[in-house]
Amino acid sequence: MARSCAVCGKVSMDGFNPQSSGMNRVRAHRRFRPNLQQTTIEQNGKPVKTLVCTRCQRTLSRGVR
Repeated sequence: MARSCAVCGKVSMDGFNPQSSGMNRVRAHRRFRPNLQQTTIEQNGKPVKTLVCTRCQRTLSRGVR
């Protein structure tokens, strides 16, 4: 199973590193990963440890559903 957010489903993305000056700019591949933290959230009235991205963690702490 891929590492993804349990709330929003955010997963890794592919991209390229920014290149500086030069005639022959070779694009270097890189991977953008979500900032996942292990957090205890309540599902069906029971506390469950899950991986949640920091954006969802911030939203959940505000009490917004």
